This record gives sequence, C-alpha cells and structure tokens, in this order.
Amino acid sequence: MANKIPNRQAICDTLLKAAATDKDIVVLCSDSRGSASLTKFADTYPEQFVEMGIAEQDLVSVAAGLASCGKKAFAASPACFLTTRSYEQAKIDCAYSNTNVTLIGISGGVSYGALGMSHHSAQDIAAMSAIPNMRVYLPSDRFQTAKLVEALLRDTKPAYLRVGRNPVEDVYTEDACPFEMDKATVLAEGSDVAIIACGEMVRPALDAAALLNAQGISAGVLDMYCVKPLDREAVLKAARGAKVVLTVEEHAPFGGLGSMVAQVVGEECPRKVKNLSLPDAPVITGTSKEVFAYYGLDAAGIAKSAAQLLANC
Repeated sequence: MANKIPNRQAICDTLLKAAATDKDIVVLCSDSRGSASLTKFADTYPEQFVEMGIAEQDLVSVAAGLASCGKKAFAASPACFLTTRSYEQAKIDCAYSNTNVTLIGISGGVSYGALGMSHHSAQDIAAMSAIPNMRVYLPSDRFQTAKLVEALLRDTKPAYLRVGRNPVEDVYTEDACPFEMDKATVLAEGSDVAIIACGEMVRPALDAAALLNAQGISAGVLDMYCVKPLDREAVLKAARGAKVVLTVEEHAPFGGLGSMVAQVVGEECPRKVKNLSLPDAPVITGTSKEVFAYYGLDAAGIAKSAAQLLANC
C-alpha cells in the first residue's frame, strides 16, 4: 500500500509526542500551520505555539530569541520564502549567534508545482550550506524524518531541515530505519556506479539501482540526508568502490549535493562524477512526479544517466 503520510506530518507527530513532557519545545509558523501539518500541535499545545503571520524575517528572529531564553525552537515556513526572505536572520540570529533553532523548510524543491519559480526552492541547499555553523538536512522518508527530529531535539545547534509537500514512498520501515546523526546510510553496495542522493530523490535512486542491477550493472546507493556536514568518509568509500559516481538532487546544478560530492571526490580519489539535478532555468509546469520524469529524476531517468555515465568512463 502506498504511503499517505508526508514527511511534514512525521515532524508534527514527533514534536507532539516530545512536547507532552518537554515544555521547552516551541513551534513557530508564518501563517503556515496547515501547509506544515502543524495545526494539531497548535491546537494541542497553544502555549507552546507562536503564529507570526506572513513575516518570515520575524519568524526566524523570534525563534532565535526564544532559543536564547532556553527554548527549543522549531520554525516552519515554505522553503522558498524561509531561505530567501529571512536569509540574513538565519545567518546572524541563528548561525552566528549559535542558537538552538531548527528551521523547517516545507514544500521544498518543486513541491508547489504549477505555482512556478516564485514558489520553488531550488537554491536552498546551496544558500543554507554557505552559512557557517548552519547544518542542512534532507530526510528521505517519514521514518528517517522522525529519527532526525528526535536527534535535533537532543542537540542545541542551528539546523535547516527541508521536506517536500506530498507523501513519498517509504525507503525504510518503522522497525528498520538505521540512523546515525551526520552519517549517511548505505542502502545498497555496488562496484560499477555509486549513486548518492538526498531527500525525495533517494527512493527513485534506490529503484534505479534495481533497474541497473537487472541490466547487469552493479549499483550502490547512499542516502546522504546530511548534506552539511557531508559524510566525507561515506562518499569516499562509495567512490573508491565504484567506477563512476552519480549524484541526484532536487536542486539547481550549482552549490548543492553534486558540487559538494565532486569537490570531495576530486580531492581524494578522482572519479568521473555526474550531477543529476534540476536545470539552471525555470522548470516546466507540473506535479512533482511530472517534473521529475521530464528532467530524468525518476527511476528510469536515473538508471539511464548512470548507464550512460558508466559507458563513457
């Protein structure tokens, strides 16, 4: 049965459970409690919820202020606005001030589909990763999202967490979801091509590996949910064990996962690296699945790119 629970709902469920005993947890929204699936949290714990209205800069600054008073602040807003309108506040009030704020970018990537470039966030990985002391996470499914939020509740450093809008097919199960903070998860071993993916691209990457294996191509898959800090050790191990490396991300071609992986591989164990991403242009109008299929970011497209990369190495 297809999963019907989006990652944003997993965030709410995890925070709801923790807030029952931890009154330092506070959630803030910018007129986005519905789209962030946080309405239940606001209704259950109104004294631990702050509605800022459509004011993303205030959202981040107030979250940082609450964190400086000992609160564990989780600020949710559409990723396209959170990482642009409030960039200075994320840089200064959160990262530079080292406050315990988790910025939750909802409806990331091309989740908003037909609303177009104004509502797409294809630059957020690059922008947020460029801020010193800001961590960047893109969990692949609801189970990993829950594990990540639980881990973030236990630490005190600033972070940016990006999730999509719609449910995604499970990568893990409730009983089998290996997780270590800031360590990538190996989903498959392969000696021909190493596929390194993040966020919603992990599931199609795993499906692509199955297609490649059926063609006699040995494909490994690495779930790099921790884009920053990048798990360099895992990247190098995967690259050294394969002939070529393919990165897959729902992001522009510059400054994201692909750029980071290419930098590490180029420095330590030169291999041909190809970055499969959204184009450096406004994307076509359509649903996420339609956009992914058009740009070769679905399982068939990823498998095709991997096979071509291997053939040309």
